[in-house]
Amino acid sequence: MRIALYEPDIPQNTGTILRTCACLGLEAHIIEPAGFPVTDRAFRRAGMDYLDRVNIIRHADFAEFERWRRQERLSLVLMTTAGSRPYLEHAFTGDQILLFGRESAGVPPAVHKVADHRLVIPVREGFRSLNIAVSVAMVAGEALRQTGGFTPAMAFAAPTE
Repeated sequence: MRIALYEPDIPQNTGTILRTCACLGLEAHIIEPAGFPVTDRAFRRAGMDYLDRVNIIRHADFAEFERWRRQERLSLVLMTTAGSRPYLEHAFTGDQILLFGRESAGVPPAVHKVADHRLVIPVREGFRSLNIAVSVAMVAGEALRQTGGFTPAMAFAAPTE
């Protein structure tokens, strides 16, 4: 399972997501340009010392990411408020990459068009969306649950905070 962030805007959210990826053993992809310098320092505070334990792959732009994805034969699962199906109704597989859009604008129509699946996290009426880091954790947790990605060692890890 892999997580991809499309042109992230907020370094603290990105750091939190990278920490989640490290803890869950997920590869992280950052599709640039980001709204901040994509450096360890930009998101070190939220990611803490976990950044050294996550595999981060940077893509110069979406076209480069898309070439890589097609070469790897990965299915693109876009999480979007414009999704047509709740993420809990989706059958996740290990050959999928979960894409999350910019905090400020989501993804452009061209990205929607190439996505193999467009999923939504349902929220109560009158609310637009959850924080992106919370969304990543929710969807990644369900995807790992479905694909058997949680190991017994992970289930018994003691909290450190």
